[in-house]
Amino acid sequence: MDTEGTHDAQHTAPQPPDGAHRPEPAVPRPAAPPTPPAAAPHTPPPPAAPPTVPAMPAAPPGTAPGGPAAAEPPVLKWLRTPRPAAAPGIWTYGHRPRAAQEPDRVPGRQLISGAVISFLCGWLLWSLLINSYLGGYWLWPLLLLTPESWRTAGGNQMAYVWATYIYYGLVLALLAVVFGRMGRWPELVRRFLGFFGRFRDRAPAAPKPHPAADRAQWPDLRAHGAPDAADKLTDEARAGRMNDVDVARIERAWRSVRSGKNSLASFTDTVLRHGAAACAHPSGRRDLPRRTAHHDLLAHQVRIGTAADHHRNPYQHRGTGCALDPGVLGTSLLAVGPAGSGKTTRVVKPVVESMCLQALAGQAAVIVVGPAGSDLGPDDAFDVVVRVGRPDPDCDLDLYGGTTDPDEAAGILAEALVGDLAGQLPGGDSRRAATTLAQLLGPFRAAHDRFPTVPELRELLDGAPRAMSALRTALQDAGADTLLRELDARARQSERPGDVGVLLADRIALLDRPAFAAFFDPTGGTRQVSLRALDHPLRVRIELPERGHAEASRILARLVLAQFTECAVARGDRSLFACLVLDEAAHTITAEALRGLQRLRSANAGAVLTLRSLDDVPDALRGTLLGTVGCRMAFAGVTTWDGARFAEVWGKEWVETRDVTDRQIIAEGAAMKAFHIFRHLVTGKAATAKAVTVRTVERERWSASDLANSVPPGHAVLSVTSVAGEHAPPVLVDLRA
Repeated sequence: MDTEGTHDAQHTAPQPPDGAHRPEPAVPRPAAPPTPPAAAPHTPPPPAAPPTVPAMPAAPPGTAPGGPAAAEPPVLKWLRTPRPAAAPGIWTYGHRPRAAQEPDRVPGRQLISGAVISFLCGWLLWSLLINSYLGGYWLWPLLLLTPESWRTAGGNQMAYVWATYIYYGLVLALLAVVFGRMGRWPELVRRFLGFFGRFRDRAPAAPKPHPAADRAQWPDLRAHGAPDAADKLTDEARAGRMNDVDVARIERAWRSVRSGKNSLASFTDTVLRHGAAACAHPSGRRDLPRRTAHHDLLAHQVRIGTAADHHRNPYQHRGTGCALDPGVLGTSLLAVGPAGSGKTTRVVKPVVESMCLQALAGQAAVIVVGPAGSDLGPDDAFDVVVRVGRPDPDCDLDLYGGTTDPDEAAGILAEALVGDLAGQLPGGDSRRAATTLAQLLGPFRAAHDRFPTVPELRELLDGAPRAMSALRTALQDAGADTLLRELDARARQSERPGDVGVLLADRIALLDRPAFAAFFDPTGGTRQVSLRALDHPLRVRIELPERGHAEASRILARLVLAQFTECAVARGDRSLFACLVLDEAAHTITAEALRGLQRLRSANAGAVLTLRSLDDVPDALRGTLLGTVGCRMAFAGVTTWDGARFAEVWGKEWVETRDVTDRQIIAEGAAMKAFHIFRHLVTGKAATAKAVTVRTVERERWSASDLANSVPPGHAVLSVTSVAGEHAPPVLVDLRA
């Protein structure tokens, strides 16, 4: 129950010699909830007071510091805040749905003139009434409701005077209401003074919900036979010992109980013993060291900005928060923009932070790939950091993706080595390269029970007589004579002109460099990370040696992308959302990679890719790439060529346009001519009449010129599609808000 059976990682921990110091495992493995430091000196205990949720809003306006609302732990208010259903991509925490269409807006000058005219009319009517110019008929309700003795001599005339004042006040209030509605006084005050607007937008203090509907009371646990666990968790939340990660993690553990994967007794016992730290991530972490974005782990969302109040945005999106979650990232996200436009800091980093938090909650596994030195989060936010090309590495990358199938390993490796040159290969794809590699990997594994190292594979691809002879002898000694035919076929093909083995040897030589000597070791001497462990809540960051080894970095990026698309689909347990974040995906998009991205949607997995320009993708694949991903993002500064591709995929919409034509008025008569001359002298314009033509036309949602020239700095145009098929139109997002 403590691990839900999902925290077992494979091929991730080195085996130090007996008696040597065993470092804390940096990847998930079977582990009980964190124990006190004395019992586990190398496992950091959970903090005594978990950090609060940064995304939680401040106390309601008007609450005095130290009052009842201020004393309540923020996690309780976070749990009770409503999250109404909304279109994909909208931040639902405290969201207030807006109308689908913008209400008719009266022009400011017309609003002021109408208010003034209605006020004058009301004042005129009041003057006529109060001065009895219209007779005393309007006083009959007063005469009807007051006794006649009040109006006679010797009666209670003071009471009649007060009744008269009250009646006058009611009539005056009625006139103000009637003429105020006619003159739109409330709208005038809201628009120009803002008083009513502020009071309207101010969120009233939400009443404390009924215990049966209060998420802070854990009603689902109480309703299904775990009241003791619910009481324990409620006490933990009230005492401030619980944060949002704890809530999300325990809710996932409870869902595993409801689905029958774990027993109710085991869950209850774990919660009673460990409280908010129950079912903790095997790393012992219950939060990230620091957060830079706003997260809502109940909705699995991370906020990346606010939809601008722009006429090109649909009215229901204007001013709302924009967020990403596994429901939309499952269709994959492509972000295109020049360097410095904010792709990494405004989008990639918040998504990585969100995936790491969800991994701590047992809901996701994340693989982050980027150039060395890129700011994708601190090292202690990850279980494993692989720094390819750095001396004395702590962790290594499995070149063959953790598979034992030579054909599968050959296909993945061929995609990494020559996937970008598939159009130049015989047959137009990398299948010939995969066949060539399989002819060597299969016999080598049969002879040595492992795959070859990079130097060994390079020698075999070069057809070195010594290496081929040694492999043939090893096969004969192992009794695998049937695989000798593979070597014979490889020998015959190597003699043909244009053999793909020469190209493969040249490409693998890029990884056979002194900087990579300590990496890609399949002999078991290094601690390797395998993407076969995507069914565990892993947090892995891979740094590529972009400087000095640009081509090798591209090969490794294609390798990770190929391994991810293969392993994510092949998972037996798809309950975790698997996310690959590839910062700077230039020269990694191939036809095979696009086919792999298409399969992720049904495997509860997705990828986040960034590009500086679509020119980094082969021209034949640019349209396919934009059609494959469900979420598209164009940043400020894209070229018109890139903008044209986005405009094409976003399509057109029907809009209402108004054409205004000015027609000069021909005066008839001397008086009218004199009036027109006077008006021209005063206004400087001739007297004209306006003719308005309203038409419905089809127009691009965002044209190439608009994307290239009208997107302000710090903004981007984002469209999202959910895994369920819901989609939202492209929205201009202020990433700084």
